[in-house]
Amino acid sequence: MQFWEFAGSFWWLVFPFIGVLGMVGNAWERGARMRHKRRLEVMHAKAELKVAQAAARGKAVPAASLPPITAPTATTAPGAASAAARETQATQLERLFATHDAVTARWLEYELDVAKIIAFPAMSDGRQPLTAAFLRAKRIADGLRPASPKARLSKEQLAEYRNAVADFEVAFDVAERDARRLRDSSFTDDERKRLDTAKKLLTVAIDEAATPAERQLAYRRVREELDGLISISDEAIEVLENKVMLELGPVAPTTTATDAAPPASAQAPVSPATPAAEPGLQPETIPAPKRPSTTPPTATWPVPSRTNGDSPGRVTHPKPHR
Repeated sequence: MQFWEFAGSFWWLVFPFIGVLGMVGNAWERGARMRHKRRLEVMHAKAELKVAQAAARGKAVPAASLPPITAPTATTAPGAASAAARETQATQLERLFATHDAVTARWLEYELDVAKIIAFPAMSDGRQPLTAAFLRAKRIADGLRPASPKARLSKEQLAEYRNAVADFEVAFDVAERDARRLRDSSFTDDERKRLDTAKKLLTVAIDEAATPAERQLAYRRVREELDGLISISDEAIEVLENKVMLELGPVAPTTTATDAAPPASAQAPVSPATPAAEPGLQPETIPAPKRPSTTPPTATWPVPSRTNGDSPGRVTHPKPHR
């Protein structure tokens, strides 16, 4: 009863109380925006630091795309603001795709290279907690990845995919560091000896100087040593087989003198006095001497006169007999 009496007497205090609540709400909203802006600045600084460290190591790793810190002002036209938002979203997706693909490529280096699988077996062991967390993050990021950078996403979908890519990258970095720290410490002494033997045989299996038989034998020994120790994917086995079965370059057939020359039985005997014909020169054929003919030559009519040569070309005709 006393409460209702107080409320009936001081009901006008509701309006100042509402104003105070509005001021508190506005202050909370401004604080939340400031905290969000600072968080974005920290994420940008971390991304730039990671890119600088990668550049110092000689690897260009694109940083994850982040939303712009400054939003478009109220003076911006609605059409220009929507175009800027679409362009920003497409740019963000392109950068997110680059980061996603870069982390996937780094993971495939451990998944397809048998030498790295032997050196860092924890990266291929799903029983390791950090490796399992990385694989889960990869599956989530792959499932949230849009079909193309031009896909239209809502702000919630874009933020979800951006967070998934960030978790994917961080989970891989943590799993990689742990795998490099562990190496083969989780194996027994006998298993480590088998791994060392597999490393040595692997160098022979992919050595171009070794013969094909030596490479094949070393490849079979590597598979035997790793059987039961490390699970190798089919893709890694295929890559290793392609390295082992190196294709030899085509060898040009060389013709020897014995192959080009006919057998001795088919060759004509050569006189020791006859010099060998030089290559490229055709032998000159000498015509056979003509034998003198035994038949007298037939006389032509009219017969030229045989004179002393004073009047050459004069023809005399015989007189007819009467």
